[in-house]
Amino acid sequence: MTSTETNEQITLKGEDISPEKDGGVLKEIIKEGHGDECASANDRVTVHYVGTLLDGTKFDSSRDRNDKFQFNLGKGEVIKAWDIGVATMKRGEICRLTCKPEYAYGEKGSGDKIGPNATLIFEVELFDFVGEDLSDDKDQSIIRRTLRKGEGWAKPNEDASVEVMLKGTHDNKVFDERTVSFTIGEGFIHNIPEGVEHALTKMTKNELARLTLKSKATTGVEKFNIPKNSTVQYDVTLLNFEKAKDSWQLSDAEKLEQCDVLKKRAAELFKDGHYRAAIKKYSTIASYLEAPNYSEEEDKKKAADFKLTAQSNIALCHLKLNEHAECLRACEKALELDAKNEKCLFRRGQSHLAMSNYEDALKDFQEVLKLNSSNSAAKQSIQTCRDQMKAYQQKEKQLYANIFAKMAKSSEKTDEQASNGESKTNEENNNNNEETPTTTN
Repeated sequence: MTSTETNEQITLKGEDISPEKDGGVLKEIIKEGHGDECASANDRVTVHYVGTLLDGTKFDSSRDRNDKFQFNLGKGEVIKAWDIGVATMKRGEICRLTCKPEYAYGEKGSGDKIGPNATLIFEVELFDFVGEDLSDDKDQSIIRRTLRKGEGWAKPNEDASVEVMLKGTHDNKVFDERTVSFTIGEGFIHNIPEGVEHALTKMTKNELARLTLKSKATTGVEKFNIPKNSTVQYDVTLLNFEKAKDSWQLSDAEKLEQCDVLKKRAAELFKDGHYRAAIKKYSTIASYLEAPNYSEEEDKKKAADFKLTAQSNIALCHLKLNEHAECLRACEKALELDAKNEKCLFRRGQSHLAMSNYEDALKDFQEVLKLNSSNSAAKQSIQTCRDQMKAYQQKEKQLYANIFAKMAKSSEKTDEQASNGESKTNEENNNNNEETPTTTN
């Protein structure tokens, strides 16, 4: 449909692309683009633009600055008309967007150049668009292109229950196509790639997204016999979800109940070797109990037990993963709650030993024996610690012996060179004495 509007002596032309078909955004194509794809919500787009008032007065131009403009489409970073208009463009396309005040700067205008209730005209050229980088490290391991916008603003959180429809492809061949329900944080149990699970926490209900995954984001696809370090693509539809309650939504009594549920689930995950997932559950327990101040003695004891169990088992999980610095931090937090906790002292000692902190390890193991003289693991660890200390000292001794031997050899060589040099100098002096005639008066 083509709309025209007369404003004084100016006729506005173009197709009405406003969602309400109210003539708020008119688009006229000046140069056709190429390809089949249009820019979509959340894409990072690159454009040139020239903005003018209805009388032709130019108020802004990226071309004059020779500086292309980039923004994230559909996120309100630009005027409403741009989010609508650029989403209809293809790469290489040049168009003219006529924007009514409601879709531009409204009653307030913008600065000195754009007055209140101004209708604006933008000539826009779209150079490129790329999907949104959802990865935490911004390493482009998870790129999203939104093929269909979802409903509302709510998004799944950790421990949310989700139902999704998946279609995974590699080299244009489908390797994973199904509808599946699972809990966010436990997708690996259902062979859900890490990148897909992470992206779901950024999606809204009924959103359809095309994800391009690479590197660590593809963890999980190896179960489908996809070669390591391959790039894969997933079309993901978030059919439904139920958010887990956030901490602030729970009463103090409900937090205790939820801690018990999380503790049991974490124990199951640990038993199955899913240590990172277990860490998340135990960490949630710790976060739930940061603020509550219970008055009942029974509740106080429960909360204290949950806190200690959470930190102690976080330490154990890190120990299993050979993440010894993280284990030490968790042990310190647990020992702040119970300075004589036998398990945490032993785990801290194990991490110190693994990091070759022999004296610290020995202290921890000896402290364990003070608390429990029959702890055979601590006794064995003390012996292991002493053996490793002895081996380390012998290695150091040999290392220094080698260094001193090299230094002595080098010194001997220097002395020999100096001696040879002195002999040569004496010989040269004698020769000079013989060859140089003595002059007398």
